[in-house]
Amino acid sequence: MRNKTDGLVWHWCQYRTPYVDTDRSKVVYHANYLHYYDFGRTSLMRDAAYPYLEIEKSGYLYPIIEIGVKYYSALKYDDLMWIYTRPGLLERVRLQFDYVILNEKCDTIICKGFTRHCAVNTSKIPVAVDEKTAHLWKVFPK
Repeated sequence: MRNKTDGLVWHWCQYRTPYVDTDRSKVVYHANYLHYYDFGRTSLMRDAAYPYLEIEKSGYLYPIIEIGVKYYSALKYDDLMWIYTRPGLLERVRLQFDYVILNEKCDTIICKGFTRHCAVNTSKIPVAVDEKTAHLWKVFPK
């Protein structure tokens, strides 16, 4: 999906807020937005025909080394959200996913953020980003 403001292409998926993700204030607990980032990230990779299981079978892991979230509004139980994800920065041993989450009902921005990952092998030693992932970052539409 192309953003009309900046022209960037984003992968798009939907998710409905489960009750378990809310707190005593009846809104989604702040840390649970990281689960939604994970859902967006894994959906993007699966739809790009390179799911995490395949990445791991090829001997690579991508643990998160940094997270950024800027909150604008809150989600409540049963809200339908749109999760937009796209490949961000690509370095030799690190890569980044960028995210925007919108409330489907009122089309408002809930949060924006990123996750940075380090490529490691199964012995947890940093290695170069695998070729298939690097290729996806290079060919993903701008």
